[in-house]
Amino acid sequence: MTENRHIIPVWFFVGVLLLVYGVLIFFSGLTEWSHPPETVLSELHAPVWWGAILAVLGSAYCWIFRPGKNA
Repeated sequence: MTENRHIIPVWFFVGVLLLVYGVLIFFSGLTEWSHPPETVLSELHAPVWWGAILAVLGSAYCWIFRPGKNA
């Protein structure tokens, strides 16, 4: 009776969190694009850029450490 157990890497869950946070930050940055806050350098639209970077990194982590991938 041999059981074949598959362990899901913690980095997959890190990738999921980065992806979810990135998408949320990206869309919140898009909603404030037309009415930026009254802060210094608000014209750079940092939430859009950081959200996109987090979403790309999260997607990469999810792809690299996906469950069921052959070692």
